[in-house]
Amino acid sequence: MDDRGRGDDPGPGGGGHAPDDLSPPGPLPYEGVWRFTAAAVDASVPQARRAVRDLLARQGVPVSDDLVQGLLVIVSELVTNVVKHAAVLSPTLAVEVGVGADWVRVAVEDNHPYRPTALETDHGRLGGRGLLLVREITKEAGGVCDVEHTAGGGKVIWAALPLKPPHLL
Repeated sequence: MDDRGRGDDPGPGGGGHAPDDLSPPGPLPYEGVWRFTAAAVDASVPQARRAVRDLLARQGVPVSDDLVQGLLVIVSELVTNVVKHAAVLSPTLAVEVGVGADWVRVAVEDNHPYRPTALETDHGRLGGRGLLLVREITKEAGGVCDVEHTAGGGKVIWAALPLKPPHLL
């Protein structure tokens, strides 16, 4: 997976030049990209949630409780989709967490070639609304999400959310 969501490093404003003795600011202590793999089995859903929650806390990411809960639902839904729909062709999955200065991105990758679409709400069905939920949580947080093909023929589904809600920016 590539590191989507991270823009160009900020430079000096106003078109001027930075003084020679100042170097561009480095990454914040919580910035980085972490990736782990798991078997495409039911037990991986709570394990992925725990891993993401613990990573955000351990790195000191300045994320609200509401945003953490939204991210955990997104991770749960995406890992569940792999377990339910892709495990036959993808016995393992990868979860990636990327954190920038102002955003956090979670992604789940598998080796199944099918590109899912978010289903519309059907109140008569018990399932099939996971990607719709991912899309709505992402939209409400002011983020973006997408599905992309990987070079190996699989797919990665990701959601990038701002660390601060849009109304606080």
